[in-house]
Amino acid sequence: MISDSDILKKFGVKVRNLRKQKNLSQEDLADKAGLHRTYIGMIERAEKNITLLNIEKIANALEVSIKDFFS
Repeated sequence: MISDSDILKKFGVKVRNLRKQKNLSQEDLADKAGLHRTYIGMIERAEKNITLLNIEKIANALEVSIKDFFS
C-alpha cells in the first residue's frame, strides 16, 4: 500500500516537472492558478495535502488534464 507521504511526493514531483516543462517559475504558476507562491513550493516539497479544487486550478494553469498528474 502506498503511504500518504508517497502520494504527496509523487504529486509534487509531477507538478514540478510539468511546471519546468512549461518554463514557469513557482511564482508564475501561482499567478496563473490564483494561488500563493509559497503554496506551490509546499506542494512540490510534499508539505501540503492539496484539495481537488486546487488540483484543478493548477491543471488549468499548466494547460493539462487532471489525469496527467496521476499517469
